[in-house]
Amino acid sequence: MNRYFIVLLFVMYCNSVFSQQNKDGNGLTLEEVWTATDSNNKKLKMAGFSRQQAEVAVEVAKDRRIPSVTALGNVGVNTDLPVYNNGFLASHDNFPVSRYTYSLGYQMELNVYSGGRENINIKISKEELLRNKNEYELQRNNIRYAAAVAYYDLHKFIQFLRFTTSEIVTEKKQMATIESLFKNGTVLKSDVLRVNVKLSQLELARSDIEKKISIAKERLNILMGRNSSEEISIPMEEAIDVEAFTENPDDNHYVDMALKQSPDFKMYENEYEISNLLLKQVKSELMPKVSLYSGYNLTYPQSSFFPYSTNLWGFGQTGVRVSFSLDKLYTNRHAAEQARFQTLQQEKKMEVMKDDLTIEIKEAYLQKMQAFETVRTAEENIRQATETVRIIRNSYMNQESLLTDLLEAENMLLEAKFALTSAHIDVVISHIRLLVKTGII
Repeated sequence: MNRYFIVLLFVMYCNSVFSQQNKDGNGLTLEEVWTATDSNNKKLKMAGFSRQQAEVAVEVAKDRRIPSVTALGNVGVNTDLPVYNNGFLASHDNFPVSRYTYSLGYQMELNVYSGGRENINIKISKEELLRNKNEYELQRNNIRYAAAVAYYDLHKFIQFLRFTTSEIVTEKKQMATIESLFKNGTVLKSDVLRVNVKLSQLELARSDIEKKISIAKERLNILMGRNSSEEISIPMEEAIDVEAFTENPDDNHYVDMALKQSPDFKMYENEYEISNLLLKQVKSELMPKVSLYSGYNLTYPQSSFFPYSTNLWGFGQTGVRVSFSLDKLYTNRHAAEQARFQTLQQEKKMEVMKDDLTIEIKEAYLQKMQAFETVRTAEENIRQATETVRIIRNSYMNQESLLTDLLEAENMLLEAKFALTSAHIDVVISHIRLLVKTGII
């Protein structure tokens, strides 16, 4: 299955899941959240600067192939020139020299051959750029995953708030009925007290959920690069259609995809290639350096050759310069050995990363399958708890069961609703985690 096809299906699903409640345009879809994080997340912007620096580094490496050209010029004041014709301890004669000296010229050097070091430097810079791009993609994927977790946490807590608020409304109606039965002498005062205690617990739970909603909103706003206190809303519906995530390849298919496109694994490949290039660079130090050079100077006075002259004169040279570092014959052996060990180490790191990535993909896949099992179990618990509440409520009204049994059954039903919502969210989050590890998102 093509990676882009998988992403397209996932994004289309995320849009369709929340579109029914988002017709007024007030709610943010997950795709819109990801667009905001890609553009405004502060950590991602920092990573973008590193990528831009790597792009400039490639151009800097290319610039080193340009011939070096230097303009020269100087103005100086000459001292007297004493000449000791009769020895250093005897008096000297002053040789007439020009009081001032002037020079203007240029020097140019073009590297013709240096063992391929400049080209290797360019390749290293390009490989480092690829590594920075993969690092940027990895951080973007991780931030998208964090945004998805915050997004669905917000969805989950809002759903919890709805369930709790609905339960409070139901319990207040039930308390009114029990108070009426108490006035008629049908039930005991303890039943009224128990309902009041449950209402207090539900109010406390609702307050805690509201705080969690506030934290989830702040976290989501920060990930999108917005003010943490900015108001945010997402479209809601009662349940997530987890069946949209059932048609997927097996775990081995995801492993194969991850080894081809996971930015995390690609970074290790980049490091391995860089270590190979560094080894070639070290070996290139044994090669001679050949360069073309040229220079020309206008000088006053002429004091470089005899006879001297107090006139302006020009002199230039053009030729080939060859240099070879003799100490490299000895020191290069150790540098090459060090670079070779670094290459072998990086190769082993890549193999370890391959094993770790395979385990992480299989673990993410199994978590997703487990989430599906949890959904099915939670759905069955909902059906059983709903029926239990119905039966016990009828029997309580007929004085055939205790209020404690009814309250316990209602609590079990509320917990079952919470569990089903959490299970739905776990399916989505585990699917996103699998796509992130694979490198699809």
